[in-house]
Amino acid sequence: MTLSSASPTPTPGSSPNPLGNFLNRVRHLSWPWRITWFYLTFMLFLPTVALVLRASTLSPAEVWRIATDPVAIAAYNVTFFTSLAAALINGFVGLIAAWVLVRYEFPGKKFVDAAIDLPFALPTAVAGLTLSTVYSNVGWIGSLLAPFGIQVSFTRLGVLLAMLFISFPFVVRTVQPVLQEMERDIEEAAWCLGASEWQTFWRVVLPPLMPAVLTGVALGFARAVGEYGSVVIIAGNIPFQDLIAPVLIFQRLEQFDYAGATVIGTVLLLISLASLVMINVIEAYRRRYD
Repeated sequence: MTLSSASPTPTPGSSPNPLGNFLNRVRHLSWPWRITWFYLTFMLFLPTVALVLRASTLSPAEVWRIATDPVAIAAYNVTFFTSLAAALINGFVGLIAAWVLVRYEFPGKKFVDAAIDLPFALPTAVAGLTLSTVYSNVGWIGSLLAPFGIQVSFTRLGVLLAMLFISFPFVVRTVQPVLQEMERDIEEAAWCLGASEWQTFWRVVLPPLMPAVLTGVALGFARAVGEYGSVVIIAGNIPFQDLIAPVLIFQRLEQFDYAGATVIGTVLLLISLASLVMINVIEAYRRRYD
């Protein structure tokens, strides 16, 4: 068994036929390459292709009608605008949290650091149940907000809260290692040159951090777009109010409308792919500072 990490190389005596040459290269792939392609093919590529092919069985007019249905458009708006708001808020708060974890020493720091990953480990349905209990009109926090006319559970605000919860670790865990590796000498040099703490942060620290922050925001946005378990519990799931696209897909499946669910799922897939392209562009920008 060959365990080379290098990319496959042409073997001597390969066929001049392009197809034969390709098959020859496939036969001589190292085992890491074979396992990688096997896993990606059955776990990622085939399900994605199956979704697109399922949607392509419909006529373009039918696909357009389903994709632009008023209920679907409203669900897209709630999903993407709320996800974007959650990602931006977490981009700001996550940067502050990463700064505190890296630059300050305090009792219970390891516990707080570990708790950041709680949304990764907690089942999303449990998260939704917990949030809806705490933020309901009779919950600990919801009862305090109710006298001011603020209702969280079963509203779009509840959707935002659930998305904030599940996407928060992405920003912290993306920014934290970059901040840890940042040289403090540069900041001290800025202070010696007369820069204030705010000027040092804004002009010296923040620019190299921005690619990591943007990456965390993009990852958090992509995660929030696909969230279902927590939102379906804390939201009222009412069309034109707080119904998100993943819940709409599930409702279509319950109605045996597989075509409608597939088309809406394809729209989400295309937007998710666009998000991945954006993440790659951000990563390329980030490498300029490495």
